[in-house]
Parts: sequence; C-alpha cells; structure tokens
Amino acid sequence: MEEIKNEQQINIELPEDQAEGIYSNLAIISHSPQEFVIDFIRVMPGLPKAKVKARVVVTPEHAKRLMKALLDNVKKYEQQFGPINDKEQPMMPMNFGPTAQA
Repeated sequence: MEEIKNEQQINIELPEDQAEGIYSNLAIISHSPQEFVIDFIRVMPGLPKAKVKARVVVTPEHAKRLMKALLDNVKKYEQQFGPINDKEQPMMPMNFGPTAQA
C-alpha cells in the first residue's frame, strides 16, 4: 500500500531588487531565549567603520536547522571544490554597545 504524503508546497518569490544579494564578510550572532539575531556586515580594509547590511531574526529551532543546512552545504562544497581555508582570522575590535534581550 502506497503511503500518501501530505506535503505543503510553498511558492517562493525572489524580487528583482533582492536577487543580486548582499555581500557580507562578517556575521555577528546574538540571542535571547526566544530568538537568534544574525547581523551581516561588510567590513572594508582600512576603514574604521562598518555597517550592518542585513539583519535576520530567527527562532532557536530555525537557527539549529540553518546550522545543519550550512554544515551539509559546506561538506558538499568541499567534496566538489576541495577544502575551504578556515585559518583563524585576527579578532577585530567591535563596539556594538550592550547586548539587548527581547
């Protein structure tokens, strides 16, 4: 007997103004009991100031699913293209003020 799966399909739309994406070379992650906040930042060499280019807020459950999906994709990438150089980068001084809790 064939098992019937009741899967809901989602039609995802990517607006043209977002299709190009946002370049980020730094991410800062903070959390409260209810959510994870991921700030994507572009740091330019020689400039003492950097701006948050995008902020994504997710539930703890979604953060864990995102982590697993990123790990899976990094493994697939390295199988196809070789190891990613992950040498520790020097810590940049950050001054974002106190961490807020929601």
